[in-house]
Amino acid sequence: MSSVLQGFSKSLAMTVLSEIGDKTFFAAAILAMRHPRRLVLSGCLAALVVMTILSAFVGWAAPNLISRKWTHHITTLLFFGFGIWSLWDGFHEGGESEELAEVEAKLDADWTKAGSGAAKQNGKVADDVKKETRPFLSQFFSPILLKAFSITFFGEWGDKSQLATIGLAADENPFGVVLGGIV
Repeated sequence: MSSVLQGFSKSLAMTVLSEIGDKTFFAAAILAMRHPRRLVLSGCLAALVVMTILSAFVGWAAPNLISRKWTHHITTLLFFGFGIWSLWDGFHEGGESEELAEVEAKLDADWTKAGSGAAKQNGKVADDVKKETRPFLSQFFSPILLKAFSITFFGEWGDKSQLATIGLAADENPFGVVLGGIV
């Protein structure tokens, strides 16, 4: 039980620290500004759950292909390297990344458009009527949900957090790593 808790806590801390302000974080924010948040959140969460499970599986299988001693040394080097990489990015971004500037510009544009509330309200009513007439599955598997899923899934592929999850699952209990990564 303690190994599950240890894997959970390490994975949760690593995920929170590495994903806040990540490129997929901003992509999800931009998508949520343009499309229904429920669909964007569902697509992004599904992609992150699938990616976390796949990464933990690879990390769990790695010690079966390479000795446990070598996987421990490799994961230690990966974590050290990712720490240096994150510090390097933090010092050289100047405090504000391109993604943040793009999100702020979109928010400013949406704020100025909010002044035309009557036209927006009529369009929202028409969209709600269209949603009610569509079948349930076509609402759930909408192009927006699939877009959010694919942008998040492929944006995380080969990302620091994915590689760190693989390393963490090789060193800790994979079940705890999956739970911590999903939470």
